[in-house]
Amino acid sequence: MSQGNSFLKVGVDAGSTTLKAVVLDSGDNIIFSEYLRHHADIYGTLLKILEKVKEVAGNSVTKVAVTGSAGMGISERIGIRFVQEVVASAEAAKALFGNIGTLLDIGGEDSKIVFFTSNGNADIRMNGNCAGGTGSFIDQMASLMNISTGKLGELAYDHARIYPIASRCGVFAKTDVQNLLSRDIAKSDIAASVFNAVVTQIMNTLARGNEMKTPIVFSGGPLAFLPFLRDIFTERVGFSKSDVLTPEPGCAGAPWRGPYGRNRANPGSNRGNPCRGQSRIQSRRPSETY
Repeated sequence: MSQGNSFLKVGVDAGSTTLKAVVLDSGDNIIFSEYLRHHADIYGTLLKILEKVKEVAGNSVTKVAVTGSAGMGISERIGIRFVQEVVASAEAAKALFGNIGTLLDIGGEDSKIVFFTSNGNADIRMNGNCAGGTGSFIDQMASLMNISTGKLGELAYDHARIYPIASRCGVFAKTDVQNLLSRDIAKSDIAASVFNAVVTQIMNTLARGNEMKTPIVFSGGPLAFLPFLRDIFTERVGFSKSDVLTPEPGCAGAPWRGPYGRNRANPGSNRGNPCRGQSRIQSRRPSETY
């Protein structure tokens, strides 16, 4: 599939556990997207994705930008523009949804909150010092219970009780989960308690008593692919589901939204919001990827 000589924009998000790419045509419509775990083989996974991008782009003129925790290294090595991930996420959220109050992004090994103010400033907070409140924390607990992260999320809906689990440290959390397993506590209760611990960590280390104003954008793999995490967070902070906005997985941090995005004067319009309500073209939707 070749786009001829049209102008295309390519955004790459190289995270701690996954690698995402989106290609937009000159009208800001998604013509390709991919979302893969890289299993620490960042350049091998990037090469696979770029081979697919090449098939889509053909002879088109392309402009490329990269973001994410592994993005700086890619930028320096192959000479493409780097956009800091929190900046990319914040710009994308505003471009996609217009006037928003808060952005919450939970990634594989870090999490961040952006509080937007009425004067256009933003209070940015990021947690990258420990695995608590991240996708890796959820992965570890699911592995300990010998189930997939997707199954963990499914089980949680059948819970009857929430138990305290250490939220900051994965080692202490494993001890708590092992204790619950040894007491033959229902796995559904343990699963829900794991997700509750993630919310607790986010509230304690990032929000720290600050009001999370609505509408709030939920982004990042865990929030995209684990509905129970979205639901328990919404319940804990007292939001309604109508207060929560969720872009297509992999789109919220797309760096083309910042340096190359169009229609920024009218961010609430459908045009220029390719991740809002659009089907993903030429890409499978993973059931539990982040």
